[in-house]
Amino acid sequence: MDLAALLVQLLNGLAGASSLFLVAVGLSLIFGVTRIVNFAHGSLFMVGAYAAWSLAEALGAGRGFWPALPLAALACGALGAAVEIVLLRRIYRAPELLQLLATFALVLVIRDAVLWHWGPGELLGPRAPGLEGAVRILERRFPVYDLFLIAVGPLVWLGLHLLLVRTRWGLLVRAATEDRGMAGALGINEAWLFTGVFALGAALAGLASALQLPREPASLEMNLATIGSAFVVVVVGGMGSIGGAFAAALLVAELKALCIWLGVVDVFGVAVAFPKLTLAAAFLVMAVVLVLRPWGLRGKPQPAPRAPGGSEPPLRRAGPRARIAWAAGLVALALLPLAAAQSPYLLVLGAEMLVAALFAASLHFLIGPAGMHSFGHAAYFGIGAYAAALLVRAAGWPMEAALLCGWFCVRLAGVYLAMLTLAFAQITWAVCFQWDAFTGGSNGLTGVWPAAWLQSPGAFYLLALACTAAGVLALRRLLFAPFGHALRAVRDAPLRAEAIGIDARRTQWMGFAVAGLFAGVAGALFAFSKGGVSPEALSVGRSVDALAMVLLGGVQTLAGPLAGAAVFTWLHDSIARSTDYRRAVLGGTLLLLVLLFPQGIAGGFKQLAARRRG
Repeated sequence: MDLAALLVQLLNGLAGASSLFLVAVGLSLIFGVTRIVNFAHGSLFMVGAYAAWSLAEALGAGRGFWPALPLAALACGALGAAVEIVLLRRIYRAPELLQLLATFALVLVIRDAVLWHWGPGELLGPRAPGLEGAVRILERRFPVYDLFLIAVGPLVWLGLHLLLVRTRWGLLVRAATEDRGMAGALGINEAWLFTGVFALGAALAGLASALQLPREPASLEMNLATIGSAFVVVVVGGMGSIGGAFAAALLVAELKALCIWLGVVDVFGVAVAFPKLTLAAAFLVMAVVLVLRPWGLRGKPQPAPRAPGGSEPPLRRAGPRARIAWAAGLVALALLPLAAAQSPYLLVLGAEMLVAALFAASLHFLIGPAGMHSFGHAAYFGIGAYAAALLVRAAGWPMEAALLCGWFCVRLAGVYLAMLTLAFAQITWAVCFQWDAFTGGSNGLTGVWPAAWLQSPGAFYLLALACTAAGVLALRRLLFAPFGHALRAVRDAPLRAEAIGIDARRTQWMGFAVAGLFAGVAGALFAFSKGGVSPEALSVGRSVDALAMVLLGGVQTLAGPLAGAAVFTWLHDSIARSTDYRRAVLGGTLLLLVLLFPQGIAGGFKQLAARRRG
């Protein structure tokens, strides 16, 4: 055992912990005061790296590095303040999921803005003047700059502690964190307090990325890679806790360092490459912590999240006119292959919309009627896709039997609570990404095509239509069955539901299982429509896409996820074929829809119809 290598690796972990702490503490401060889960925080981190590179180049190679650090932090702080004033002030009273969608749209816009200004290539920053050398630690060389980074984290923690404890502004921040309503009643200007906190959090993210520039280049992949680790640190440490964020950053960074030091180890005859499991290990720690301490190591219980639609009206069965409209729509979709005989691509796009609709409907079942937030719904989708692909390729099963298995393979995936869905999805993603011999690793599985009688676009489209229609109808019938009434009772009044004999935990557990089941069917259809599957099917982006579909269509109506899936898929396809900056256009469109239709497309039309009747 090389103890010198272990010590150096642990010191590397401490250096990484400082940068991770700066990112996570800014995110934690923003959530503690504004209660917004800022998905765009990683994008601010990325902008800080690019800004520091440009400033260092403009100020002169070498000597421009140190002035670039505070200037990059100030630039990110100004950008964060602008985002808070222009966008977030308009949605503070909106449901948490809608806020998440708005910040995700910002991720798309900022990424393409960086691509347009700096280009797609990586930009390696200069060395830090005066800290270029290395010291010897047990016959191993360790960079002096990394020793500087190790000292930065505790210094920033001390500075933040003094700011929050010894200044009037810090007192106001702590008051707003403890009780926002009381702080507003005492005359505190919440608007500018929120702006200041958001600017401080963004500046810390910019400083963290600028400090990392001598160690790693600025790239377009920094945002999502960083935000995943930052979320782990914030959740493990406790939302709004600075000390908790520091302890969690140390835990996560040292865990990653230990995985890298272990390298490749033989476990029960299987070669496990621990460096590939660093992210999965971090999310595994988050899952364990949340099971034992639901609010993190040093967090406090948070108030119950606002329902996506506020006070939920009772679901009503479709009347005669609505049933006729649904039947007419289904017939029109079934006749589409005849109308699109000369345009096979239209059928391919239609099948993609139907798969997305079933996926979105399964997530809506959790978010709307069940009232449970799921941020890792792609795990069930990906499991269904991989199960179908593996049965066709490895086991030699026919496509029909594999599709049937995709229906049942995820029935037990709902054992995780809503707060653990993201961790479960990331762990599942890491397993599929790392298990080369079984899942194909990062390349995935290819050559998974439908049976011969379903090779034509029209035939597969009709299969997707049949599966989606059957799935949506089954979900709808479940909602009006006793199980659906029990699910909504647990959502609206859990104590009363328990009092009349409903097992709330078991009911929610079954709700996750049902949603996972239909997401698995959608995943199996997806695998056959694409001819294969890759770890991207289980990624965070896939989960956020489903969330965007549900919120775009509207949570208050059963037709919402279907409309949202159709519009989102059409937008994504049409924008991708019309511009190189499709993410920015899609993100801007989502932002407009969030601001103009906070109830979603279907919810907006429903409100408009109600006003006309009134």
